[in-house]
Amino acid sequence: MKKNADSRKTFAGILKYLKPYAPYLVCTLLLALVTVAGQLAVPYFVGRAIDRIVGAGSVDYAGLYRLFLVIGVCVLAGAAAQWLMSLCNNHVAYRVLADIRKDAFCKIERLPLRYLDGRAYGEISSVIVTDAEQFSDGLLLGFTQLFTGIVTILGVLVIMLVMRWQIALVVFCITPLSLFAAKFISSRTYSMFKKQSEVRAEQTAFIDEMIGNLKVVKAYTHEDENETVFDEKNERMRKCSLRAIFFSSTTNPVTRFINSVVYSAVAAVGALTVIATGGIFSVGNLTTFLSYSTQYTKPFNEISEVVSEFQNALACAARLFALIGEEEEPSDAEACAPESVRGDVELCNVDFSYQPDRELIKDLSVHAKAGQRVAIVGPTGCGKTTLINLLMRFYDVNGGSVRVDGKDIREITRKSLRTHYGMVLQETWLKTATVRENLCMGRPDCTEEEMIAAAKAAHAHSFITRLPQGYDTVIGGEGALSQGQKQLLCIARIMLCRPPMLILDEATSNIDTRTERLVQDAFAELMKGRTCFVVAHRLSTVRTADAILVMNAGKIIEQGTHEELLTKGGFYAELYEAQFAH
Repeated sequence: MKKNADSRKTFAGILKYLKPYAPYLVCTLLLALVTVAGQLAVPYFVGRAIDRIVGAGSVDYAGLYRLFLVIGVCVLAGAAAQWLMSLCNNHVAYRVLADIRKDAFCKIERLPLRYLDGRAYGEISSVIVTDAEQFSDGLLLGFTQLFTGIVTILGVLVIMLVMRWQIALVVFCITPLSLFAAKFISSRTYSMFKKQSEVRAEQTAFIDEMIGNLKVVKAYTHEDENETVFDEKNERMRKCSLRAIFFSSTTNPVTRFINSVVYSAVAAVGALTVIATGGIFSVGNLTTFLSYSTQYTKPFNEISEVVSEFQNALACAARLFALIGEEEEPSDAEACAPESVRGDVELCNVDFSYQPDRELIKDLSVHAKAGQRVAIVGPTGCGKTTLINLLMRFYDVNGGSVRVDGKDIREITRKSLRTHYGMVLQETWLKTATVRENLCMGRPDCTEEEMIAAAKAAHAHSFITRLPQGYDTVIGGEGALSQGQKQLLCIARIMLCRPPMLILDEATSNIDTRTERLVQDAFAELMKGRTCFVVAHRLSTVRTADAILVMNAGKIIEQGTHEELLTKGGFYAELYEAQFAH
């Protein structure tokens, strides 16, 4: 029952995407009629031509020429209609593919980070790229052959019934066996292709992960272990693919065997009819009937060939629609978008956990006044980065509230909130584009002078000018820039935006000590009058903070200035001594 419900849901999704292209589908159907009409006319006129040369010494050459001319026109008309039908099908298939990929990509941008953090990126990429491609291939092949096949079957059946219903009855009674065989096999291959699609996504995710972290793999000589894991996934992929393709490929031989039985039965019954009727049912009629029996059975073969592709396409479509149907982030359409923000930030009795059964932050309260510089320190896993996620509203709190200028951030649009924050993380991210485009991401309307001033303030201008095309150099790939240079560009990007609130999560971790001192001076200038949250492991970078929050196990265990915390001799003092003890 669940499988049928899933199939109906998938079909409904396909129809939704096909609806805007209904005119093209109608054209396809009309062109299919013309194509089939041209194909069906040829055997009829060939039969009449044969009847004009059967008698000894009585060949009707004038009639043959006329028939050949008609046959030529029918062939040309059918070919032209088939070409136009292919154009319409291509238009529909690739437009639908583009629409689905666009919706899937847009859905990813609207999904909560909780969804993305819980899945391998390679798996999601596989759905958008590979599954969408396979769905399009199946859809294109299915429409092309399904329309012409159905029209051919109906057209041939009507003509045969008119010409000699007794022989048509033989064809009509035996041929349905092909449908039963195809349906029996296809109903069992859907789950196999679905499993194949899932294993392929798992394999793609593993490959993506290993390529992205190949340096770590080589550093820890983990190649053999990875090959073992890949072999296991590859073997499962081989078994799934072999099983699905084997069972689906049995459809064609079975239907061809049944079609051969149909052809033999028509030849036998037709020959006896020619003898019994004394020429009323002529040799030309028998030839026409044999051609029609082949044309009648051929669509069953073609449709059976599409069955495996179509089942695979349905399985891929189901995964695509599952992604597109995922629940999005709660809408903030009714939230406000303040034009200016002072930067007064307060966390009030915040509770949060990534998983319901694992408590992370409990009853956390922090107040950072506008313009204050707040440092967050503590051991790994204590909740520092989680706090940043809550400030930026990458995640919503489970309890309590986060406020900016006294207003709950859930009442502020995400876009507006994040526009007023500037964030530099330990993990740098630069898109594949020019240096100029990367720097101006937050302020695309900035002037050339402003961009260069920001780069100079971040001490990035000198190495940018040494690049092959300077600010117009395309970057983004591994090896183009060092990690330190990438981080300087990220810092320059924030300096260009100059938002009222800053989040610096180990922002200078990849920069050498000399450059770090220069950048710290630039940061000091940038931080003036702005609310700053600085996450740091190196305590030397937080000594000038207005307040230091010491976190452990999701709670603030100490709070104060650098001197106050050292005087207290608590957890912070222990961390400080551990870093600077000689």
